Amino acid sequence: MGAAGEHDDAAERGTVVTPSAELPPLGAEERAALGRIGERWREPRDPDELPVDPTLGRSGRPPRPTRFGRLVPIEMFTVEEPGELVATEPAHLPGSRTGRLLTRARRTLFGPPLSSASVLYERMRKLVALPVLSSDLLSSVAYGPEAMLAVLVLAGSAALGLSLPLAALLVVLMVAVGLSYRQTIPAYPHGAGSYIVAGDNLGRTPGLAAAAGLMLDYVLTVSVSVAAGVHAVTSALPGLTPLTVPLGVLVIAVLLAGNLRGVRTAGNLFVLPTYAFVVAILVVLVVGYARAAGRGFAPVSPPPVPAAEGLGLLLVLRAFSSGAVSMTGIEAVSNAVPAFRPTEWRNARTTLGWMVVMLVTLFAGLVGLIHLDGLVPRPGETLLSQLGRVTFPTGPWYAILQATTALILLLAANTAFNDFPRLLFFMARDGHTPRRFLHMGDRLAFSNGLVALSLTAAVVFVAFGGHTERLIPLYAVGVFLAFTLSQAGMVVHWRRHRGPGWHRRLALNAVGATLSALVLLTAAVAKFSEGAWVVVVAVPLLVLLFRRIHRHYAMLHRALALHPPAPPGPAGSVEREELPQEVRHLVVVPVARLNRASLRALAYAASLGQPTLAVHIAPEEVEADRFREQWQAWGDHLRLETIVSPYRAVIGPLAHYLEALHTTRPELTLTVIVPEVVLRSRWHRPLHSRVEQRLRAALRALPGVVVTTVPVHVAE
Repeated sequence: MGAAGEHDDAAERGTVVTPSAELPPLGAEERAALGRIGERWREPRDPDELPVDPTLGRSGRPPRPTRFGRLVPIEMFTVEEPGELVATEPAHLPGSRTGRLLTRARRTLFGPPLSSASVLYERMRKLVALPVLSSDLLSSVAYGPEAMLAVLVLAGSAALGLSLPLAALLVVLMVAVGLSYRQTIPAYPHGAGSYIVAGDNLGRTPGLAAAAGLMLDYVLTVSVSVAAGVHAVTSALPGLTPLTVPLGVLVIAVLLAGNLRGVRTAGNLFVLPTYAFVVAILVVLVVGYARAAGRGFAPVSPPPVPAAEGLGLLLVLRAFSSGAVSMTGIEAVSNAVPAFRPTEWRNARTTLGWMVVMLVTLFAGLVGLIHLDGLVPRPGETLLSQLGRVTFPTGPWYAILQATTALILLLAANTAFNDFPRLLFFMARDGHTPRRFLHMGDRLAFSNGLVALSLTAAVVFVAFGGHTERLIPLYAVGVFLAFTLSQAGMVVHWRRHRGPGWHRRLALNAVGATLSALVLLTAAVAKFSEGAWVVVVAVPLLVLLFRRIHRHYAMLHRALALHPPAPPGPAGSVEREELPQEVRHLVVVPVARLNRASLRALAYAASLGQPTLAVHIAPEEVEADRFREQWQAWGDHLRLETIVSPYRAVIGPLAHYLEALHTTRPELTLTVIVPEVVLRSRWHRPLHSRVEQRLRAALRALPGVVVTTVPVHVAE
């Protein structure tokens, strides 16, 4: 089918990036099973007979004291429609003073919370999305051409002439990959480009491999971009060089804080630096080519550089793969389609088209101008800095170029902050990453994914000491693995869904897949010993981890899925009870001493109207006899069982006793009710043993046991 038809099918499915993704709906089979379970449900009493009004109906607004001791009316819940309450903003405030102070501080830093209905308004328009999602791609032209020339110059000055044909081949690769992703966007308008494309067309494992490559690329994008930006700053201000690592970590923290404020706010913060960098580079190109035209475009001879290696095919392929780092970030738009305003896929495709045009213009223009000016890489100064000095020998333009370059390199990591959490969202939706990555924070941002990216990137940055040249060898393998699998997946896609022009589209994707695979293999082999082995090893390990996570969630789904009720008969597993008439209770109350807390727990247990057993653990016979006398004085209202623990342990004997009870009657549900003394002052809590928490931990693994506490609050 055509792209438009595929878009229509996807539109029917709707956008999956919503706050409700944490709570997926039931399938058809489970809904049918739920109905059959409900038909057999017998309520012990009328469900409408409740001692309170669940709609919180009241004649007036209840007062609530403020921190100043005055009473103010606050509505915590509002009734929107029958049977539905809506929690207002005050209902989200914690009860403790410390919690409220932390909440106010967080809202001051990140902004007030946004309602779920605002998710549509938090999306980006094209003029904002272009700089936000292209910052990584466009910033790579600041070091991509230099990375290619740094390899060629190893064969001497004469080999620098190969930069033009290699740049032409890289432009072909950029156009092929860019057009391929333009085809991917309408075919897969729900986002997560390479992961979804490879998974749908090549299988689960290739999809997970593409996701692993992208995840590594995003982490390295943050680390490399911040390292390059800090290096640009320390080059201008050498006195800050000893602070390279702290400065980099601080930049990552600032980027995290900006993105936690939400997609739209973060986008507005990072728009100007990207456009300023593009304008600065375009000014360099216009002035530089005008100066070259004045001398008839005659190239300046580069300074003589002795050859350190022979010029061979392997060196040329290494140079090609090194220059290909200029393409990192080209997949960002296809991964972030749901972040656009409607119509999402059309706006995303337009944005990607402009990104590719700008990338080709800047990359090809810089390589050509560097060749015309006869510049060669040299330690201590970047090629872009050399080009700026030659182009602007006087005036403020050189300083402006360096400032915008440093700024976009620092902010290029923002592309990863947009795409990494969204990729984790899609993977969590499929059960391949923890489900906590489905959660949207107060500002409708994927807070858990943002924090995970920041921590991982900071660890990588610190581990490599903030050195760009040590990080770049790790860069190309992951992203070109994703490129290759995505292109190959689209080839299979066009073979399956044949529509108008599918031969042309298939050929385009095949070219992109071939060139991407060439870069991938060259980078993996040539840079293996320089650090690329880390990515080569990490990708299969991540795939294995994703599959193990998926296996766990699949097992959990099978265990918790709804099934039609079994016909009446002998009782089965206690944890498969789904009807109230199937539950058989035994309430157990551990009692250490008879005081107000234990008597309240006993009273609560007896009020349930179920068989109740009290258990006392005594360290010796004398204490056991003394407790039984106290029990008789109380009135012996409930059955008491005393256990003597001669080794003075409490939790172990009690847990084993409950396990023995459950083994004797596995159809019983044991409800263990533990009295708990609640202290207001946290400084007093270490003075108590917290037996209820230890008992809950000991019984958690025992099936058919419910542990609950009856609190007694002590005023101090």
